[in-house]
Amino acid sequence: METLVPLSALAPRPRPSAKPAEPRSSEKLLRLMRKKVGQLLGDFPTLIEEGDRIMVCISGGKDSYAMLDVLLEMQKRSPVKYELIAVNIDQGWPGYDTPQIEAHLKGTGVEYRMITEDYAEIVEGMLKPGQTPCTLCSRFRRGVLYNLAEKLGCSKIALGHHADDLIETLIMNLFYSGRLASMPPLLHSDDGRNTVIRPLALVSEAVLIEYNEIRKFPVVRCGCPSCGLPAQKRQVIKRLLGSLEKDDPQIKTHMLAALRNVVPDHLMDASITRNGAKDSTSRSI
Repeated sequence: METLVPLSALAPRPRPSAKPAEPRSSEKLLRLMRKKVGQLLGDFPTLIEEGDRIMVCISGGKDSYAMLDVLLEMQKRSPVKYELIAVNIDQGWPGYDTPQIEAHLKGTGVEYRMITEDYAEIVEGMLKPGQTPCTLCSRFRRGVLYNLAEKLGCSKIALGHHADDLIETLIMNLFYSGRLASMPPLLHSDDGRNTVIRPLALVSEAVLIEYNEIRKFPVVRCGCPSCGLPAQKRQVIKRLLGSLEKDDPQIKTHMLAALRNVVPDHLMDASITRNGAKDSTSRSI
């Protein structure tokens, strides 16, 4: 006679509680981030090239400070010779504490510029009821950065987006824009004037948080009243991923791997040719 197994025996067993991780030094974390940038260079060899003058965009957040640390450290060790110039842009939002940012940049010894472009009022004046300023603000900022890079003779513009940003952007586009798209580590502008790089594309936010806890960067909020609000789509996606991560701690690792393992033939975009390139003769809706 067949023995019946009680339903309780089929229930998933609780995961054993993980031992708390040993705290890592700033040197070890910096080495880990350098390794991740090295992996990215393996995929995108033109990310940093001989003779590049890289404009490092410093917002006052932990990510851009860490990016500057990594690029400075790599500059000392790399056989590829490149220049760095850090740039901070005050967009005109009240309470944006630029003196703290400037004091930090002075301490690093890097060449830097503090730029004021007061377009916050313009953005606010263009907003429709219920609209957040994020999209408009990013367009204005991108225009300022592109023009400034040309003026300063910079061949690359480095932004501090990390792996979690790429994953969240993928989901935001999927859920809210009907597109499969994220943030590329290497992007050439449509007019060919500028090249944007994201050196931290393979670095998790958890590593950056851990690094900031040791380095104690002078983190400065941008001053925008909408920044980080719980109802923002990015914050909604952050909470969703955090919830999924509790059941599968590797979920972000898998999603980041998916961004590097696209199978165009298994999608439904008829404008993609067999080799994965966009067919310019196809009409997209």
